[in-house]
Amino acid sequence: MGGDGLGGAPLYRLGRAAELLGVSVDTVRRWADEGQLAAVRSAGGQRLVDGADLARLATQLADGPAESRSRTSARNRFSGLVTRVAADELMAQVEIQAGPFRVVSLMTREAAEDLGLAPGAEAVAVVKSTNVIIERPDA
Repeated sequence: MGGDGLGGAPLYRLGRAAELLGVSVDTVRRWADEGQLAAVRSAGGQRLVDGADLARLATQLADGPAESRSRTSARNRFSGLVTRVAADELMAQVEIQAGPFRVVSLMTREAAEDLGLAPGAEAVAVVKSTNVIIERPDA
């Protein structure tokens, strides 16, 4: 990741953006070239994708036709992008788009702020039994 993107969202290298969307780097590059995905150049000339725009596209892709989806055990980790955070004085509702899966978690507003959860941020939803735990991967 580089600096901050539009509105303070993180920036992602094309390779990482491709991993998060479940597509090839060439596909992400083509989407950036076509204007479907906001991208900027770093000082070194490397193309970086805006995290908030990446979250928007992840949500759009998930709304498309579903491919074969298998069921998994109760202990799961879903890596993805935060697409929405709705918070009041006490609680926050955090939505993550993890490939074709949308995961929603309720947590304290303080926890969401401490984790730096905002649209475009990378996060991991850990599902165990009836609880969903949100983590941030080490940068």
